[in-house]
Amino acid sequence: MQLTPQLLPDLVQVIADAIENNAEEVTALDQAIGDGDHVFNLQRGIQALKAQSAELSQMDWVAAWQKVGMTLMTTIGGASGSLYGTLFMAMSKAAHERPLTLSSFAEVYGQGVEAVKQRGKADVGEKTMLDVLVPVADSLWQSSAEAVELPVALSKLTDVAVAGMESTRDMVATKGRASFLEERSRGHIDAGAKTAQLMICAIVALLVERLTAPT
Repeated sequence: MQLTPQLLPDLVQVIADAIENNAEEVTALDQAIGDGDHVFNLQRGIQALKAQSAELSQMDWVAAWQKVGMTLMTTIGGASGSLYGTLFMAMSKAAHERPLTLSSFAEVYGQGVEAVKQRGKADVGEKTMLDVLVPVADSLWQSSAEAVELPVALSKLTDVAVAGMESTRDMVATKGRASFLEERSRGHIDAGAKTAQLMICAIVALLVERLTAPT
């Protein structure tokens, strides 16, 4: 099957479910070293996307990612809204007039992640969502270079995202409110990395299910 924006309503729903089902755990992580409002802010953006899902499903990927980016930037607020908004708007720009293949998506997503790095002035190793987003981008590049089948390439991302999230436990935060704790931030998983992992794993599970379903 082709992966078209008609999948977006289902993708938004599985993301919403993943965050809701883990809200208590993530909020506890955020309260330990952050503001404690990460899940609430993220869910506000997800609800806005749910309200637009029918409209999004009728767009092409370029328009849909642009709309998603603008919506997240204006509804989530704070750092997460800015960073996720930047991710999707940069992906939209990079995908202009290009067919969507594993190779092109690896490049499109990679450019989105680079834009997040620049916006957040952060990189891997600083206890943020980038500790998940960057390894996922690297895995996509590797799978593309090795001409791996799409379902296999996607399935690899689950372990990569979980490993990236877990890696934040032993890091000292250098960004956001957690950075004020300095060494005391070590020993806690970053809430933003956790929600990035949850969302990526939910997306991957749905896409693999659809790609491998008997026709």
